Amino acid sequence: MKIIIEKLTAEELETKGVFHWPIWSCEISKFPWSYPDKESCYLIEGKIEVTTSLEIVTMFAGDFIVFPLGIFCTWNVLQAVMKHYSMG
Repeated sequence: MKIIIEKLTAEELETKGVFHWPIWSCEISKFPWSYPDKESCYLIEGKIEVTTSLEIVTMFAGDFIVFPLGIFCTWNVLQAVMKHYSMG
């Protein structure tokens, strides 16, 4: 299971309804996390390094990210984060 990171156009984000999804935010921190559901999110601001058993991925503001169902990881929030997200 790999994390997918894409750069989507404003039109693609609008088509997906991203700007109507809930917002989650977090200050600089480090914590374990798991995904009981698939999560899609759009990083409004911040920088995160996510470590899984397969990879270390760095995410930046403007990234559209898909975390697969069942993935276990460690979030290292390097710059305060704000994101739109959708589960399932």
